Amino acid sequence: MTADANEQIEWRLENAPVPYRAALDVMTTRNAAIAEEAAGELIWLLEHPPVYTAGTSAVAGELLDPRFDVVDTGRGGRYTYHGPGQRVGYVLLDLARRSRDVRKFVHALEGWVIATLADFGVESWSVPDRVGIWTRDIDGSEAKIGAIGVRVRRWVTMHGFSVNLAPDLSHFSGIVPCGIAEYGVTSLEKLGITVAPEEWDRALVARAGDFLAALETPCGVNRP
Repeated sequence: MTADANEQIEWRLENAPVPYRAALDVMTTRNAAIAEEAAGELIWLLEHPPVYTAGTSAVAGELLDPRFDVVDTGRGGRYTYHGPGQRVGYVLLDLARRSRDVRKFVHALEGWVIATLADFGVESWSVPDRVGIWTRDIDGSEAKIGAIGVRVRRWVTMHGFSVNLAPDLSHFSGIVPCGIAEYGVTSLEKLGITVAPEEWDRALVARAGDFLAALETPCGVNRP
C-alpha cells in the first residue's frame, strides 16, 4: 500500500449527531461500493443519539432495560451503547489492497485508540479474552473506556470503535456492555480529563499514519 493510496482515504468529521440507522445505511452502501471499486475508502468520526446496538453474538438476557432504540447491526460482538459524549469511528478500508488479515486489522484499531488516549495522559490496553479498550478507573479498578466491533464483507471493513469522552455513563446500565458484567465503564470526563470532540478527532487523525502502517506489519497485542 503506497502513501499516495493512503492519502486517497476520505475523512468525514461530523459535528452534529447522526442517527444510528442512517449511519448504518451509509456504511452498508459504501462498503459494497468499495468492494466494487466504485467508491474510495472512508474513515468517519461522529456521535449518535442514544441507542443500543446488538452484534451477532448478542444474548437477549443482556438487554436489561431497552429504554433507547435497539438496532441489530451485523457486526461482531454483543450489546453496546452509543450516545452523546462518545466519539465513534467507522473505518471502511479494503483489506484486499493491504493485508488480508482481520486479526491484524482489529489489533491495529486497538493500537490506534490506545496511542491516542496516551496523548491525553491515559494509559490503556487491550486484553486477549476481553473485547475493548481498558484503563484504570478512579477507584483503581479496571474499566472499559472504548469498544471495538467490526464486520468484514468481501475484505472491506465496516463499523470500528467508540471512545467515551463524556457520555452519560448511567445509560450503559440498560445493557451488559459487550457481555462483560464484572467490569465497569468509565470515561475521560470521569477520569478528570476534558477533551472536546474536535480535539479528540485532531489527535486521532495525527495518529492515523501509524494505524495504516500497522496494517502492513506483524500485529502485536497490547497488555497492561
